[in-house]
Amino acid sequence: QVTELVLDNCRSSNGEIEGLNDSFKELQFLSMANVELTSLAKLPMLSKLRKLELSDNVISGGLEVLAERCPNLTYLNLSGNKIKDLGTVEALQNLKNLKSLDLFNCEITNLEDYRDSIFELLQQITYLDGFDQEDNEAPDSEDDDDEGDEDDDDDENEAGPPGEYEEEDDEDDGASDLGEGEEEEEVGLSYLMKEEIQDEEDDDDYIEGGDEEEEAEGVRGEKRKREPEDEGEEEED
Repeated sequence: QVTELVLDNCRSSNGEIEGLNDSFKELQFLSMANVELTSLAKLPMLSKLRKLELSDNVISGGLEVLAERCPNLTYLNLSGNKIKDLGTVEALQNLKNLKSLDLFNCEITNLEDYRDSIFELLQQITYLDGFDQEDNEAPDSEDDDDEGDEDDDDDENEAGPPGEYEEEDDEDDGASDLGEGEEEEEVGLSYLMKEEIQDEEDDDDYIEGGDEEEEAEGVRGEKRKREPEDEGEEEED
């Protein structure tokens, strides 16, 4: 039931990866980058495989196996391998569904008119090394998914957000509540005004009381000053 399998940086033995066999019947994406693969002779039958990543290996030929074992390939990455001439790539003509081929960092890219020659040889492909014949970059599958999500968002916005009408209703309710509560607000204000007036009167009483105390203390102080003076006068007498 596995549809995607990534074996990057594993080590192949005698041109195969241990455990990779015909039992992976549902496999659609297989990546075997940098596994020191020298040949595709032992590649299992993967009839549903769409994308095959074989970058940074040491494959130099034997590509005709792909049409037999993976007949439905649409994407093939052979970058960083030992592919040197057009005769090696010619074996990919039997991959009728192949749309994208990557030979970046292979010696074949140094050939004169390399791109034109490959597009002429493999007329079924649309993209070579990530670009078409007009030098337009191949779309990223993730970008396509994002665009689809944006379209969905636009549709939702056109229909109008569900909370918009609720907010309007809330505003109307708030206005009606305000009308009903005007009288309550007036009563509340008058009540508060009365409280403030009472508080001010209380404060005045407190201040007045404080003045009386200060005056009483002043009188006591004068008495204390006078007593020693009176004592002195008595002594003189």
